[in-house]
Amino acid sequence: MRREGSTAMDGNVLFSIITPSTGRRPRALQMAVKSVERAVLHSGLPPESVEMLIGYDGIKGQRLSASFPMRCINFPPDNDWGNGIRQLLLKISRGRKIIFLDDDNQLKPRSLQVYLMHMDAEMIIGRIDTQLAFDKPHIPVRDGGSVVRQGNIDPLCLCLSRELVLDRCGGWRHQGLYEADYMNMLDWHRRARSVTVIDEVVGIYDAGRSLDGGALSRRQMNMLDRMARERGVTLSGGADEAHAIASGI
Repeated sequence: MRREGSTAMDGNVLFSIITPSTGRRPRALQMAVKSVERAVLHSGLPPESVEMLIGYDGIKGQRLSASFPMRCINFPPDNDWGNGIRQLLLKISRGRKIIFLDDDNQLKPRSLQVYLMHMDAEMIIGRIDTQLAFDKPHIPVRDGGSVVRQGNIDPLCLCLSRELVLDRCGGWRHQGLYEADYMNMLDWHRRARSVTVIDEVVGIYDAGRSLDGGALSRRQMNMLDRMARERGVTLSGGADEAHAIASGI
């Protein structure tokens, strides 16, 4: 019986990287693309076995190039935290495995190599570095409770089978809800026929948060407000001051 990963040698797409973008973080997005390039190189996979689909939300986005297949698509305005964009990208994706990579996150170099070691699992849950975003260095935290609970997991943690996400769960659902990511992950976890939880760090959350001034998310701004209060600083300098705090200056 042939291992699933070996089909990449036949010219099939093995991994689809799904990336929604508002277009406001071009530097962070370029870093995200570079992180995929490093992961592909480190895995030893042929470049054509990985595709990255970037969906721009209501703008004419920047056209990027990479050493692996990549499509940049301009969609009509969605304004739904990337929910509708993810669903549209999923429908045109071709990979047998799905990875969600937002434009301000990055994959770790060993991520694809690690996923190749667990290809029989429909849902792989890896750890991500969250020290730039939260008070804890990694999620998920394995403390005896459910790994899949709100605040303890992010789509960046996951590598999922296409059959699970699209065929059995209908893709990226629960659109129009800020909590859509968690609700989708809960659906996938409930319906997955096999789940593997690994300790390997597969991604970096908010890795590009300080690269593009004035492009911080609401959550990032709330975190910076909290950091400023703790330091006794008033954010009166706008984007430049927020950038400085985000960079740890």
